[in-house]
Amino acid sequence: MKNNLMSLIAGILFGLGLCLSEMVDPARVIGFLDITGDWDPTLALVMASALMITFPSFWFILKRHQPVCADKFSLPDKKDIDSPLVIGASLFGIGWGLGGFCPGPAITALVTLSPDVVLFVLAMLTGYYLIYLVKQDKVIK
Repeated sequence: MKNNLMSLIAGILFGLGLCLSEMVDPARVIGFLDITGDWDPTLALVMASALMITFPSFWFILKRHQPVCADKFSLPDKKDIDSPLVIGASLFGIGWGLGGFCPGPAITALVTLSPDVVLFVLAMLTGYYLIYLVKQDKVIK
């Protein structure tokens, strides 16, 4: 129960941050990616602000013996760059550039019920499901 409550609080804070920084507006993201046109530095400022909080926080958090809401820390142990990582990052970047959304802001923007947002989220969920099928070897051949 405690983990679910903390996840809810973190999700609400994340969503509020996305709304306050206007990262739920795909025009902001596309404006950031348009380096040859009317470039919008807002996303860079949001990322820099997040990093300024995250890096020092990780140093303090990882000095603890265990997290507040779990028995142990779950840190990634995979360090190599392989083809699934490169392909996934490329698809993410292409989708981000074309749609102006990544998963967090897209889900947050669902409250607008904009047809573009709903279509993007449906396409994203379809992609998740297709990857699930590929990993389960359930793709129809």
